[in-house]
Amino acid sequence: MTFNIHRGADEIGGSCVEVCSATTRIVIDIGMPLMNPDGSPFDSTRVKELSAKELIKEKILPDIPALYGSADDKETALLISHAHQDHYGLITFVDTKIPVYLGKATHKFIELSAVFAKGKEVVNNPYYFDNYELFTFGDIEIVSYLMDHAAFDAYAFLVKGEGKSLLYTGDFRSHGRKSKLFYKFLHVVPKNVTWLLMEGTSLSRKRQKFRTEEQLENRFIETFDNTEGVNLVYVSGQNIDRLVTVYRSCRQCGKLFVVDFYIATVLSEIAALGYGVPWPSPDFPDIRVFFPSMLKRKMIDRKDIINRFNKYKISLKEIDEKANDIVMTIRPSMDYEIKNLQNLDGGTVIYSMWEGYKESPYTKRFLDNLTSRGMEIITVHTSGHADYYALQKLLSVIKPIKLVPIHTTEGKRYKDIFPGANVQQVKDGKTVGNILKFNRNN
Repeated sequence: MTFNIHRGADEIGGSCVEVCSATTRIVIDIGMPLMNPDGSPFDSTRVKELSAKELIKEKILPDIPALYGSADDKETALLISHAHQDHYGLITFVDTKIPVYLGKATHKFIELSAVFAKGKEVVNNPYYFDNYELFTFGDIEIVSYLMDHAAFDAYAFLVKGEGKSLLYTGDFRSHGRKSKLFYKFLHVVPKNVTWLLMEGTSLSRKRQKFRTEEQLENRFIETFDNTEGVNLVYVSGQNIDRLVTVYRSCRQCGKLFVVDFYIATVLSEIAALGYGVPWPSPDFPDIRVFFPSMLKRKMIDRKDIINRFNKYKISLKEIDEKANDIVMTIRPSMDYEIKNLQNLDGGTVIYSMWEGYKESPYTKRFLDNLTSRGMEIITVHTSGHADYYALQKLLSVIKPIKLVPIHTTEGKRYKDIFPGANVQQVKDGKTVGNILKFNRNN
């Protein structure tokens, strides 16, 4: 069994790993790049402008012809670890006959993103797996492990074939609301795998323990209690852990939690899959739904979605009248509504996303407008990725034969960061084999 990191060996984003046996090919993730080779932000519109052949030539799309419908002597399948664009964003190019294995909630997130963003990311041939499920494709065995990550329904994969084993961590952490998943994973995952492909997204930071969601909850409560005015929270609509944290904080402070109808839809669809998340319903009367004008225009052809939460609707006038009792999620596309709110002075904007997004002129202008209206901006956030201590813990438990850097810009430093580990740094597009055999007793 061999593997090839087509993208992600020395960058964050655009993840894609190909694992092959004599008869079978497993592709793990097919992500949209986040950065260009020179470090500048990647322009995703290029994907719409170029053909598959052109994208392969420019090394944007992985050079795996069988994935796009070309005849091949190997059975081919795609695994999706979670619903972040840098892990599934190029799925539109995958041939409709290719089986795609993913979590059911991951599939729902991909569908909702396509609906609201008017995208074409469609999973044509889905096969669902559950936590700790062992399944076989061709002559390769795969085990899926549900992980703690900012993305809901995120998985690591153990891939075994021809006497070898590869553990792909995907994106994970140990300080979120699902932190128990990480420690349970350490107890059940096989040890001494041939290759451990371990993400190192956060290794460029100092060795500090990242704050937990519970610690963030306390900070939100403190902020809500001490704000004499409205609280606006700038947060991703797919960061379910953070939305739950904000909601729990609202309940502690007696605040009304206001979300737009995109977030309301996400929460309701996840709840419908059997997950215990808060969503606009009779069971959660302290959640109300706002209808931003830009989003309504964008979704004008989907009255079913727009009208779904009419009974929980809250108007700008009500938000102004109840400003002291309101916690509301916001994003830059709501600029028109924010400008029309009258009662912002003395309120607080809680920025709860990666700091790098503030560099966008669009975001900076939006935040500057809020401060000009008398609002204070504070940051209450923690990483969606593992800190050094979680990575070290994982490594000390699994004790892989080879540690392979992935989803990181710090691959060259793995030997220094993790002394004693047998680091095998690889290059994008290079097939890696290994004569070492997997101990089937593990």
